Amino acid sequence: MTFAEAEAVIDEDGHGEAEDNPDGLARVYVSPEIEGWTLVIGPWCDPCSSERSDEVLRLCIALSSRYGMAQAYYFGTQNDGSAWLIAEHGVVVRRYCETGEVDDGFLTLGQPLVQEQAERERMGLPPTWHENARNDESEEEWKWRAFDMAPEIATALGISPLALTASMRVSGIGVLAETPVPAR
Repeated sequence: MTFAEAEAVIDEDGHGEAEDNPDGLARVYVSPEIEGWTLVIGPWCDPCSSERSDEVLRLCIALSSRYGMAQAYYFGTQNDGSAWLIAEHGVVVRRYCETGEVDDGFLTLGQPLVQEQAERERMGLPPTWHENARNDESEEEWKWRAFDMAPEIATALGISPLALTASMRVSGIGVLAETPVPAR
């Protein structure tokens, strides 16, 4: 399956438009290897999902133990926010969610990434902050900026599906895969 075909299917799934997949969690796209990375794309991988965040965290820890690094991202292309989860060698380096949900702050783990700190300094904000200051007026500008940062973080730390080019090294084929069915 091509990336373009998968994007259409995953988009349909993610918006609950598929009759046989109303929660959008039944399928993911597993890319061919791109520049040494394998991308798994779909709502099932969302690191800030209220239903899946713990499982995505466990999967990233396990995958990073095996492969050295694993990352999960959420990016709402309709101003729905961003989230990133970075694990290295079995340890969570950072999980950060800025989606406008009340529980976003409770999901934060680890220290701000270099990219977060640099952007905050560029904005005239302290490079580090405390989650209890999330409702402080001076942090409001940061929240809006962080809403769009997942693709930038992904590009800086690996590869973003929004930044793929024809010149990238690709090996293998992409497949649409069914995810494990949760017990109900």
